[in-house]
Amino acid sequence: MKTLTVFLGLCLVFVFVWERVDVVRIGYQIERLKRDKTVLERQRDELRVKFSALSASDRVAKLATEKLGMSLPQQGQVIMVRSRPSDFHPSDIVPVELKIAKNYLPSRRF
Repeated sequence: MKTLTVFLGLCLVFVFVWERVDVVRIGYQIERLKRDKTVLERQRDELRVKFSALSASDRVAKLATEKLGMSLPQQGQVIMVRSRPSDFHPSDIVPVELKIAKNYLPSRRF
């Protein structure tokens, strides 16, 4: 009976120690994850700033004209397409001649 009591006591001590070690291990893991979160948030913020700088309309327009040889459209080159109104009937369609301006540039390889 005495050995059984000693055995149960050792088991309880072992469970207590194991639980404490596990709590410490989880605490270290939480701290590591907090550091990782901070690093990832910093990277996210840097990428947002970089995205804003790269997608600025002035920068895009400059690259389009300088690197790609694009220019603003001339009068008549822009075609506005509107969505159908709710009271649209197919019998209301009137054929219209459509002219599209094409710009023939030599193809480039990037």
